[in-house]
Parts: sequence; C-alpha cells; structure tokens
Amino acid sequence: MTPPQPRTRTGTFDELLAEGASVPTEGWDFSWFEGRATEARPSWGYATTVAGRLGAVDGPVLDVQTGGGEVLAFALGRASRRPPLVAATEGWPPNVRRAAHTLRPYGAAVVAAEDAPLPFADGSFSLVTSRHPVRPLWDEIARVLRPGGAYLAQHVGPASAFELVEYFLGPLPEGSRTARDPGRERRDAEAAGLEVVDLRAERLRMEFFDIAAVVHFLRKVIWMVPGFTVEAYRPRLRELHERIEAEGAFVAHSSRHLVEARRPGGPGRPGA
Repeated sequence: MTPPQPRTRTGTFDELLAEGASVPTEGWDFSWFEGRATEARPSWGYATTVAGRLGAVDGPVLDVQTGGGEVLAFALGRASRRPPLVAATEGWPPNVRRAAHTLRPYGAAVVAAEDAPLPFADGSFSLVTSRHPVRPLWDEIARVLRPGGAYLAQHVGPASAFELVEYFLGPLPEGSRTARDPGRERRDAEAAGLEVVDLRAERLRMEFFDIAAVVHFLRKVIWMVPGFTVEAYRPRLRELHERIEAEGAFVAHSSRHLVEARRPGGPGRPGA
C-alpha cells in the first residue's frame, strides 16, 4: 500500500462494501489502495535492494512465490544488467497467468509450483529471492542454492496487522503472536545449513481510511482472517465503518524483516 494523503470517500456502507468486494485480488499490485489506505515502507527498500543484487549476480536467479510477478518485474526493470537466467514459482493459478504476462517482457520463466518441493535440481541457482512467502522453505532453499549462493527476502514478521486481525477474530493465543519470529527463522535457516549474514526487522504504521479498503485487504491477504467474507463479518464491518466515520483512520502495524542467508562454500560475496 502506498503513502499518499487520503481522499474523502462518499457512499453508503453497503456501497463501500460492494466496492471492496468487487476489486480483483490477483497479483501483488496494491495501487488500488492509493488514497484509501497506507503502509509505511521498510527502510531497506526491498525491491531496490533486489534490483542491485540482480545487476551483480553472475548465475541463475529464482524468485519463490512471486505472486503476480510485480516485484520481480520492478527489480529486473531497474537492474544494471539482467542475470543469465531468471525463473519464478507461483502456486495460485490466477497469479501464475498474471505473472507469466508480467514477466514475459523480461525473459523470466514462470513455473506453476506449490511450496515444496521446488521443481529444480540441487545447486541450480546463485540467488533465490522472495517477498512475503507464506512460509520460508529453508531446506528447499538450501538445496537449490549453489555453494556461495544467497537467499535474499523480505518476510512478514510476528503479529503483523494484529490490531485488524484481532478486531475480527478477538484475542489470539500467545503462540500466534510469536509465529514468524526473526530469531526463530534464523535458527531454522541455520538448521538447514545456511549462514544468516543479515537480519533486520521493523514495525510499520498502517492506516485504513474506509471500510472498502478493509474489505479488499482481507480478501487479498487471505491468511489474515481465514475464511473472511463480507456476509460472515457484516456486523463487525458495520461497527468498524461507523468507527472510521466518527474517529478517522483505523490504525494497525505491519511487521517486516529482511533476511539474507548464504549457502557456505564457493567464491565471492553472497549472491555474486
């Protein structure tokens, strides 16, 4: 979501619900939210960081769980030079089609594949990237990386947007708040044989300016409130709509961490 100033929205509760429920959810293009919701960006600038790495890598590159391919396309378009081979995986059929269309101009191959196992031979890639994977596939990442190769990714961190999640689901168990913990991910990466060379975490402000933005967000990021539908949560949506109308934007906080892990062995710096 982007950080411009909110625009004043008109329309009844039902009209806003219908609008939020009608927006297509394919891919990871969040431009629809402009003026309706904001999310601060991490200081490291993930897509730009990936673009810099793509310009330096000498071997094949894999983007895991690429969504609609938008982030990878951004990075490839801004890289000083393109890697000799770029592949991407995606498991949701509508996103597979979207990613193939988005990445075709950049010569990237899109492979329809679920999380694991990755459909590639051992030691196939010099660099593996991923933005917001559902879960990091540490054993598979370690397997497909060449010695000296690197995994560079931005992960969703613990208790991300929980103010919004708990508004709909109520208080969650403590274990839910510690899932996706960066320290635990470091240990899991190391257990898979990787060396974590960078790990940075930030918590970032989110604002929702109307109920249509909330509806579209929960339809798009389906793991936030599993099974979310407008019909099932209509009473809570109405209460939140009235709250936003009376008090202004609903505020939550996302959690993100940048992780870079290297497979030991081989020459050069990670991902080179």
